[in-house]
Amino acid sequence: MIIACPACATRYAVPDSAIGVDGRTVRCATCRHSWFQEGPVIEVPAAPAPPPQPPVQQPPVEQVPPPAPVAAPPPPAPPVMVAPPPAPAVEQAPPPIADNFAASPSSFAHEPPFRPRRNPARMWTMLAVGFALMASGAMAAVYQFGLPAWLPLPQTGHSEPDLKLTFPAARQERRPLNNQNDYFNISGTITNIGQNRRSVPSLVIVLRDARNRAVYTVEAAPPKPVLNPGENLTINTAIVDAPKAAVSAEVKWKVN
Repeated sequence: MIIACPACATRYAVPDSAIGVDGRTVRCATCRHSWFQEGPVIEVPAAPAPPPQPPVQQPPVEQVPPPAPVAAPPPPAPPVMVAPPPAPAVEQAPPPIADNFAASPSSFAHEPPFRPRRNPARMWTMLAVGFALMASGAMAAVYQFGLPAWLPLPQTGHSEPDLKLTFPAARQERRPLNNQNDYFNISGTITNIGQNRRSVPSLVIVLRDARNRAVYTVEAAPPKPVLNPGENLTINTAIVDAPKAAVSAEVKWKVN
């Protein structure tokens, strides 16, 4: 085989056995360059094709004749339907002439072109306006005539030990305001007449009319929750929205 140096391109003729099938490392005698030289390609002769085998003869297949067709049974006869006897005719009396005229629609009768639709928004608006008018009328009646006699009022009237209420009638009066309105003024004192400190509960102020009917009720918290022995507490309360019918005031302890 002929090999060539990849560095200086010097060609050498060497036998195939010197390189071998797997190849080996060689060195150029001119430039001293070493490289791995692949071995020669050995062509392997192709194996001869095997001789063709003679075809195998299959035994003849015995043909079986097809079975004879079997005749299908005839279909059953359809059942005979017997018609029921006709019902006897019932003679109907003709309707009265008046009913015929009443039942038949008249071509001259007036019919609306469409059915009116319901408007939920308009219905709720009308209900809200009606409720507002009723509430305004009720408030005006209470302001002018006071609360009705059947309305339940807070329970009052019990006594507190060692606490004395002093609200004289002369200091319960209606006074004018600067804007041509008026208010109901309530003035009085709470005194601890005992020897121990006492907690001051809330008060209930009831306004009454000339017939001694309760027309307004309001709860008032004391400005000081506890009183020492012998201590006084002054109460001044102004009710701006008092009814016009209120002429006197009653101050009592609130029942817890």
